[in-house]
Amino acid sequence: MSKQPTADSYQPSLLVQRIPYTVHRQRSRGNYRTGPRKHPSWVRCTEYVVRNTLYGIRYMASYWLMADLPSTVRVMSDTTSPSTSVFDTIEPTASAKKPKLKKSYYEDELERLQTELVKLQSYVKDEGLKVVVIFEGRDAAGKGGVIKRITERLNPRICRVEALGTATEREKTQWWFQRYVSRLPAAGEIVLFDRSWYNRALVEPVMGFCTQDEYKEFLRTCPEFERMIVRSGIILIKYWFSVSDEEQERRFQSRLEDTTKRWKLSPMDLESRARWVEFSKAKDIMFDHTDIKQAPWYVVNAEDKKRARLNCMSHLLTMIPYEDRTLGSIELPPRQEDSGYIRPPISEQTFVPENY
Repeated sequence: MSKQPTADSYQPSLLVQRIPYTVHRQRSRGNYRTGPRKHPSWVRCTEYVVRNTLYGIRYMASYWLMADLPSTVRVMSDTTSPSTSVFDTIEPTASAKKPKLKKSYYEDELERLQTELVKLQSYVKDEGLKVVVIFEGRDAAGKGGVIKRITERLNPRICRVEALGTATEREKTQWWFQRYVSRLPAAGEIVLFDRSWYNRALVEPVMGFCTQDEYKEFLRTCPEFERMIVRSGIILIKYWFSVSDEEQERRFQSRLEDTTKRWKLSPMDLESRARWVEFSKAKDIMFDHTDIKQAPWYVVNAEDKKRARLNCMSHLLTMIPYEDRTLGSIELPPRQEDSGYIRPPISEQTFVPENY
């Protein structure tokens, strides 16, 4: 049984170096005495406070550093076995959130980024660029919210959203990428895919909607398909929104309680919830095969929706070098003068009831 330390046997840590011998004056006797000096109680208390303060700082620093990291962390090791993917990831089961953004700051940054997106839109149109942005991720990860903020002030004729539903019987007999090819952008267009051809890598194999041969063929074909897209002059950007199990559960509960959001919960979402681990494994395999140099995956930490929106929008702006091509000041021409035009009677028109 270990002996408990006493005040006499107390050994201070390296934070306070003990001086083995000192000379101090005994004021009461007026002489000097040499010998080993014991640290007084105030020194030990100070050491205790300093040591625990440093422990606290170290703990808080590690907490905030982990909060800054993306939810999905790739690990490469020399000891990785051949059967283990180098993209094996661990998504957090509990969220490590930063403090909430102030509403005024969030709104100011959102307005600034949306203004820059308008400039980017004008540049894409003038230069005839072709841009494809893919949004993939967990259910309730916030993909739709980011897409909504991106397109909020853009011209829908230039920037459009493609959210394809279930394939028809005819489309099921086609080449898998065929129905997506017809929705790729022409010159001067931006297309945002709210889910994409990656359904074949995630939902379909997990839910059993495709065969193993079809799944393997997709993993083999997709990188070449995307390289073809990039070689054709299309700018391809891919985002994966990562959210923890805990945060997804909270958002699902919010949708159940809010009747205006309940439509977002489909039977497929509920089933995917029950197959969380299978989806994680499918995502790892997908990253392993399709995270190519020409079109890498960019992981968005979506634990905080507002931060995820700002981070994704600001990153998107850095992916395409652009200049301000927006229209300058515009002067309205004078309205045509009335030259005998007679309006039809109001009674002959059908108006919407003015209930408000």
